[in-house]
Amino acid sequence: MRITIAKGDGIGPEIMDATLHILQAAGADLQIDEIEVGERVYLGGNSAGISKESWDVIRRNKVFLKAPITTPQGGGYKSLNVTTRKFLGLYANVRPCKSLHPFVQTKHPIMDVVIVRENEEDLYAGIEHQQTDEVVQCLKLISRPGCEKIIRYAFEYAKQQNRKKVTCFTKDNIMKQSDGLFHKVFDEIAIEYPAIENEHWIIDIGAAKLADTPEAFDVIVMPNLYGDVLSDVAAQITGSVGLAGSSNIGEECAMFEAIHGSAPRRAGQNLANPSGLLQGAILMLIHIGQTEVAEKIQNAWLKTLEDGIHTYDIFKEGMSQEQVGTREFAEAVVARLGQMPRTLQSVSYDASYQMNLPKYQRKPAKSKSLEGVDLFVHWAGEDPNELAEHVRQLNHHGVELSMITNRGIKVWPEGFKETFCTDHWRCRFKSTNKEITKASIVALLMRAEELEIDVVKTENLYAFDGTSAYSLGQGQ
Repeated sequence: MRITIAKGDGIGPEIMDATLHILQAAGADLQIDEIEVGERVYLGGNSAGISKESWDVIRRNKVFLKAPITTPQGGGYKSLNVTTRKFLGLYANVRPCKSLHPFVQTKHPIMDVVIVRENEEDLYAGIEHQQTDEVVQCLKLISRPGCEKIIRYAFEYAKQQNRKKVTCFTKDNIMKQSDGLFHKVFDEIAIEYPAIENEHWIIDIGAAKLADTPEAFDVIVMPNLYGDVLSDVAAQITGSVGLAGSSNIGEECAMFEAIHGSAPRRAGQNLANPSGLLQGAILMLIHIGQTEVAEKIQNAWLKTLEDGIHTYDIFKEGMSQEQVGTREFAEAVVARLGQMPRTLQSVSYDASYQMNLPKYQRKPAKSKSLEGVDLFVHWAGEDPNELAEHVRQLNHHGVELSMITNRGIKVWPEGFKETFCTDHWRCRFKSTNKEITKASIVALLMRAEELEIDVVKTENLYAFDGTSAYSLGQGQ
């Protein structure tokens, strides 16, 4: 099997060399093409951190094992991790988080949770704008295809790995449209898997429960931002973020990595723990069907930890037997290939069940009608009633101002004087005839220009099959 590797920055080259040494010693059938990505490429004038030729190698080989990289601060450099996931359609980020008690210190000795994180959309679309002196916005994009793919992957993963429950975390009590769609699709797909228990938690209490009682969960599926935060939380409470790896799975390509950063302060000192990248490599071996090699390495790694051979980050007096460096830890794992742990549960990977992940089928289009428009106005005044009098001059042909909000809260009509307002105002115009035309919106904007009303953004208000598909103002 031909794969692509990148040694990355900071501690990346050291932990990649250690990982490859273990893979080779275990008999992994791999041919390797190495590419350069990260800090040197960024600072060489490539703001993407990767060359076109390197993209070609990744796309040809389909499987990419990547060490951590450094994204330079400032200068408009984009995260290569996010770019790679989105360019290659790596929609599923999978992070197993299992405690290694008592050999790695943790408050949760029986934790065994897998975080399945949506990887392409949500706030990570990275669409941001400054609209007024005081307000910037970031667009949260949630799509039905994105929801269906990641949620089905979570249930298929649970079925393949003989897991018993899938939990969904959202904040749909507040974001009823975006997170509401994620929850709705979860409920739809869960019906297709009656043998797997399903449940939904609001993200805040769910996160608290995960941090306090992780043994209550099995597989958790989440939108991108929540998954990013809680996958690190879950890894840390197992004992160390440095021990966790992740897979990024798409319909054609896959990327495997450690979840920690490049740790430049530890670079070149033979100190770094290669376990995170090694765990990513084990997930890679399972993905490409080399499960026997994956089992051999994982069991040897568990035996090494049991024997108290630890790098500095997990070394603990009274529990650990020997503190070793990066290279020595790799050699200790190699020396235990073929051995099984005695206290920690040994692994046996069954890849006989092939996941059923059909391509997304677009649903029939709904009947779409235009009910109004939100004009977002930059205005430095403080009295919403004064703004309303000014903006109501735009009323025409049955299109009338119905509401003004500031940061989402209704301030007109019948607002509270105690409500603090910025210079960013949402002015909602609705038609008394239910439906308006885009020509009416153009007329609104032209009239606003004449009256020197600074409209910085518009959002059309649609209904689908007669159901309004936009949020009300808070307090409306």
